Amino acid sequence: MEAFKLMKELKSNLDLEVQYLPKETGLRLIESTQENSNGVSAKCRDARVEDLWSLTNFFGYSTQTFVLAVNLLDRFLAMMKVQPKYLACISIGCLHIAVRVTEGECNVSSSHELIRISQCKFTVSDLSRMEKIISEKLNFQFKAVTALTFLHLYHAIALSHTSNRKDVLNLDKLEAQLKACLCRIVFSKAKPSVLALSLLMLEIEALQSADLLEIAHRIQTHLKISKADLGRWRGLVGQCIRDYSSPECAKPDHKKLVWIVSRRTAQNLHSSYCSIPELPTIPEGVWDESESEDSSEDLSSGEESLSSSLGSDAEGPYFPSNFLSRARRL
Repeated sequence: MEAFKLMKELKSNLDLEVQYLPKETGLRLIESTQENSNGVSAKCRDARVEDLWSLTNFFGYSTQTFVLAVNLLDRFLAMMKVQPKYLACISIGCLHIAVRVTEGECNVSSSHELIRISQCKFTVSDLSRMEKIISEKLNFQFKAVTALTFLHLYHAIALSHTSNRKDVLNLDKLEAQLKACLCRIVFSKAKPSVLALSLLMLEIEALQSADLLEIAHRIQTHLKISKADLGRWRGLVGQCIRDYSSPECAKPDHKKLVWIVSRRTAQNLHSSYCSIPELPTIPEGVWDESESEDSSEDLSSGEESLSSSLGSDAEGPYFPSNFLSRARRL
């Protein structure tokens, strides 16, 4: 009975996932954008996602919060023409929205805290206005169906069909691998159901469990996922995981990060985040509603670009060490 309910829930989420996919035309435009141009490049986007991962660990947010924040960010970037100087404000705005949706009230950080810890140069008012823009452009559709939704359902279905302890899948490991994949924009083009099944299949192959493999194939058949589609994404996911597992790749500590600072450093941090921001005022009335849905809209300004808002200098292919290095210096 439990397995039947899970499969029914799986099918209903499959019908909904397309509503929360970023526009593929917008994602391709980001991928084709050159570095140091007037638009957001793939490297710039990936670096901001790495920073979101850093902040998620720092504040102890859940994987659900991180995955939702990335989904909101990609959906927004895929429909808007964004100058790099606004990207930091947009990404923090997406994270703040995701926190309010997924975290309990006691774990919702204030706008002041997010701005101070991220060390971005914009005001609470800027962040509030950006969140309003993001919310309106996404039609307030925040409770998205994501790859994490399917990963949890797949995991629950597998548990309901096996009693062998050796066959127990490590959900924390699967979630960590999903977060690594989301730090590459290419995986934003995958259907969440296919991306999650690719992760599941690779983990089952590593466990060498015939029973779990049979369950995974049944899920594939139930969702009508083609062998070609699954094979393509499994290959990309496998390469990503191999890169992530290499010693050269900087990876996050899964413990919540803690800064221990002196009183003088704390005063400097406080004064710096209260100083006059360099981020240009977000222009209003930039939306041209007469444009077709397929064309990207423009969020731009003629002000000087904000170099400190760019995330392209983040270290490591997945997890930036800038937060950890700052902590060590402090």
